[in-house]
Amino acid sequence: MSAKIKISFAKSALNDLDDILEYYKIQQVPRVGESLVRSVIKDIELLDEQPDMGRIVPEFDLKYLRELIRPPFRIVYRRDKNKVRIIRIWRSERLMVLP
Repeated sequence: MSAKIKISFAKSALNDLDDILEYYKIQQVPRVGESLVRSVIKDIELLDEQPDMGRIVPEFDLKYLRELIRPPFRIVYRRDKNKVRIIRIWRSERLMVLP
């Protein structure tokens, strides 16, 4: 069995998780947001043993920029040799653009 990959979060991804929680709180269903965030984290944890399981982000076609499609979210991450950095957690229908 290979060594596990280190997973880290960009500030933008942490902000996305906070935004998800806030959105569902405003909708008066905070438990839905909490459940969705738990599900997203669970999916991200799979990357420590399967870092290449996500597809290449089609908008950029870069080998190191991958995503997990977990409706209603896209979990976008950078895949480097021994680490994964979660970049964004967006609604599935949003196209990703560079700042």
